Formats: sequence, C-alpha cells, structure tokens
Amino acid sequence: MSKLTHIDEHGKANMVDVADKAITKRSATATGFIAMNQAALNAVKDQNNKKGDVLSVARVAGIMAAKQTANLIPLCHPLALSKVQIDFEQHENGIRVFSLAKCEGKTGVEMEALTGANVALLTLFDMCKALDPEMLISDVKVNTKTGGKTGDWTRS
Repeated sequence: MSKLTHIDEHGKANMVDVADKAITKRSATATGFIAMNQAALNAVKDQNNKKGDVLSVARVAGIMAAKQTANLIPLCHPLALSKVQIDFEQHENGIRVFSLAKCEGKTGVEMEALTGANVALLTLFDMCKALDPEMLISDVKVNTKTGGKTGDWTRS
C-alpha cells in the first residue's frame, strides 16, 4: 500500500509540501445526484419555487464553495482557480450536478470539484426542502482529473 501523504511518520496530520512540484495545468470534474419528488422538480423546472431561481442560486453557491475549499478542508492548499463551472441535468426523479474546477498549480483540484458539487447539491436541498423534506443526495464522486505527476485519470 502506498504511503498516505497527509499523515507524517508519527501518524499526525500533515499538510503536504508542494514547494518542489512542477506547476501544471490541472482540472477535475465531479458529479452528484439529488432525488426529489415531482412537486419539487416541477418548481425547479418551472422556476416558481418561493425561494427564487433554484438552479442559479445553486450554481453560484457551488462556484463560491469551490473557491473556499482550503478554508473548509483542513489540509487542502489554497489554489488560484482559473475556472469553476457548475451545471445541471434534470431527470424524471431528480437533478444531476456537474462540477468542473481548473487551475495552473502544484496540486490537484479534485477537492474543489467535489466541494462545488456538494454545496450545489446542498443548496438544491435547502431551496426545495419545503416541497420535499425527504430528498436524497447520492453518488457524489470524482469523474476525471488531469495534470500533475500522476497524469490523467477517468472513472471507468
């Protein structure tokens, strides 16, 4: 098994030193799904949710969250993101969130893509909970990553 990079030789939390790593173009995508009832879906689709434009608010929340990842996840490095994109795909039983994060840096952006997706999903929940308090968030995962020493990766 490979050595865990966020644990030092004494088993203590450790922020990885990236000083000697090369700057490369990096990107990552993440997705997640929120299942909801038809009333909530219709309110999103028809833009008549009492709290406002659900998808616009969730998009901005996801973007803002990705930019704050290092403040939320203790051992993440602060990154100067060059792009964060949050998109949605409506299904008959819910909404899939797509998150993209990009930068030129010394460490990957998987956590930023995941944070963007998760906060967009949580915002969808918050804005629709009056119509469906039993919504279910699931299937949050990294789908792709590019750049860095380990190169490109796509979920199979």
